[in-house]
Amino acid sequence: MSGNTFGNIFKVTTFGESHGTALGCIIDGCPPQIKITESDIQKELDRRKPGQSDVTTQRKEDDTVKILSGVFEGKTLGTPIGLVIYNQDQRSQDYSDIKDTFRPNHADITYHAKYGHRDYRGGGRSSARETAMRVAAGAIAKKYLESLGVITRGYVSQIGNIKAEEINLDSPKTNKYFFADDSKLNELNSMFEDLISEGNSVGAKLGVSVENCPIGIGEPVFDKLDADLAKAILSINAVKSVSIGNADEILSLKGSEIRDEIRKTGFTSNNAGGILGGISNGDIINLDFLIKPTSSIQTAGKTLNTEGDEVEIKVKGRHDPCVGIRAVPIAEAMVNLVIMDHVLRNRAQCGDVKQELPFVE
Repeated sequence: MSGNTFGNIFKVTTFGESHGTALGCIIDGCPPQIKITESDIQKELDRRKPGQSDVTTQRKEDDTVKILSGVFEGKTLGTPIGLVIYNQDQRSQDYSDIKDTFRPNHADITYHAKYGHRDYRGGGRSSARETAMRVAAGAIAKKYLESLGVITRGYVSQIGNIKAEEINLDSPKTNKYFFADDSKLNELNSMFEDLISEGNSVGAKLGVSVENCPIGIGEPVFDKLDADLAKAILSINAVKSVSIGNADEILSLKGSEIRDEIRKTGFTSNNAGGILGGISNGDIINLDFLIKPTSSIQTAGKTLNTEGDEVEIKVKGRHDPCVGIRAVPIAEAMVNLVIMDHVLRNRAQCGDVKQELPFVE
């Protein structure tokens, strides 16, 4: 009941705190004979790790992953896979001044209320540093899904009031913001210069696109594919809302306009975002989500301490002016974990039943 395990068949349990000795995870239920190496996992971790650019936290962590078990001669064994990343660049003294103070809009006060004892260094378990292990586990899911032709791509579509005019899924690979519109990079550079100068933060809108998702995955009624995707994304730090498909126009269009009509050649549109009745329909899955501005900022504010006194707080440390930037590989990983788990669940229930839509080519 502790909420540290994700998935039904492909199960991932993470452990570790932001300033603890290490982060780790156990993956159970992974199929055997998937080709995987530490470098395959490291490639994904390198996209998420801190200190890569001047617009993310300057904490320097190599995030070097070690495979402890479950892989032999470059292939998964079908036994539990153990992964670990040792922390190297903790500066716990940055948090000594606020160990008895609750940071506004942070998990400090709720962890204290729930457990009565918390690791105040960098947020402990509530830190986004925990997500490194999700990315590591997601790399294994990604490797398996790629063999099925599934392609998952994440991107940032808006930071603050700067919005992508057009979504180019190749652009996030070439800029430090993971932004989907290269024409906005100069505006973003100016914004982040100001944010870093004043020690402030800003929110972001992100998206994930899944191509070639197998038809028929998703478990009605309570484990619908879109419901599980939403839960997965909402489990990422600072995410406040998730939408599937064309949610932006859901109130402005009539039913006759937004429904995806069906022809012999397929669906005429994809407003549903690739999921109908909680089950994938073979179309591209599109989801969007919003991430709030970073809570830990240098701008002074008011809060309470553990004695119930009102105090002023100004957080030291190395923090992202926009946590949305490094959330792209995390979101991709969580989506891949959901798709992987549902593919295995579908196989367990339906076996070799051929799942296809009755379209005539």
